[in-house]
Amino acid sequence: MAENPFAELGLEKAIGLRWTLRDIQARRLKLSPVSDEDLKILAGLGLVEVHEEGPVLTAAGIAALNGA
Repeated sequence: MAENPFAELGLEKAIGLRWTLRDIQARRLKLSPVSDEDLKILAGLGLVEVHEEGPVLTAAGIAALNGA
């Protein structure tokens, strides 16, 4: 099992970032925009890449959501 990428964060922040990953995956960014701070954290953890069309999950981001 992969290490929890949110282990160093507080529980509330980790839960919020997991929801942000779900929003990015479902392309709900107009309804629920991602803050610059959250994007920076997720990109720093290697869970998200920012492209022209917006943020997308990396393989690690998908694994984090699937609990792998």
